[in-house]
Amino acid sequence: MDIAEGGLAPHVESWRPEPVTTGEFLSEAPAAALSALLDLPGPAGGGVLPPLWHWLYFLNWPAQGDLGADGHPGSGGFLPPIPDRQRMFAGGRCEIGEPLRTGETAERISEVAAVEVKRGRTGELLFVTVRSTYLQRGRTCLVEEQDIVYRSGRGAAAHPPELDTTAVPDADEPWLLPLRADPVLLFRFSALTANAHRIHYDAPYARDVEGYPGLVVHGPLLVLAMLEPVRRDASARPVRSLSYRLRSPAFAGEHLLAAGTAADGTASLRVVSRREERHATAEVVFG
Repeated sequence: MDIAEGGLAPHVESWRPEPVTTGEFLSEAPAAALSALLDLPGPAGGGVLPPLWHWLYFLNWPAQGDLGADGHPGSGGFLPPIPDRQRMFAGGRCEIGEPLRTGETAERISEVAAVEVKRGRTGELLFVTVRSTYLQRGRTCLVEEQDIVYRSGRGAAAHPPELDTTAVPDADEPWLLPLRADPVLLFRFSALTANAHRIHYDAPYARDVEGYPGLVVHGPLLVLAMLEPVRRDASARPVRSLSYRLRSPAFAGEHLLAAGTAADGTASLRVVSRREERHATAEVVFG
């Protein structure tokens, strides 16, 4: 069916993938690798994983022949069956009853919680919410929802034609953490999270095919960096819930700054550069 004639809805009206349950032993190695990648201290004692560090586990490694030209899997799983599919990680939420711990087995139960077609400025978008419940020792530890946005075909590019890699951002928040993602860091993060999307490590592809001015910093990397000031400056306060939103891409070589402030049992966070006030934002609620 032509997307222009029928829109996205007919492609997904009968799409109802089954829930998927997986188990994994959470070793210390991925958490140690992320700490080394960011030149930051490792998790605190007792094997407690910081918020969202479970993204380093339960990874999907499809067969090489199942990947599309962009490096993403071509089909299957929770990928909606729309033609010329383009994927964007938009945001999510996480409720934390108790943190996951390394050195133990965990179970994840994932399902598609919502599917909705919306019309934006550049055409129709398909919003898919995936809900995952994480358990250890038979107890629910985390419940997370991720919002993934899909379009059919490419939208109009709205990215800067050139990047200023010398401009350094500033911010007034008391919690500050600088980040500068060079190609080596992006390549290592791709490997650590089993992310084969070529926009993160193949500069000619990112520029010439996808229309970006350079390599794109992973959305999950921005979120994890944004949460680091919480771990550093409020380590005694357990995080009970958080939400985050990815608003504008950042690119390799740009000087970035994770900035945050806390008040009344909550924290507000953002990732800023000289050209964007909010590449990503997050809200944290402490226990």
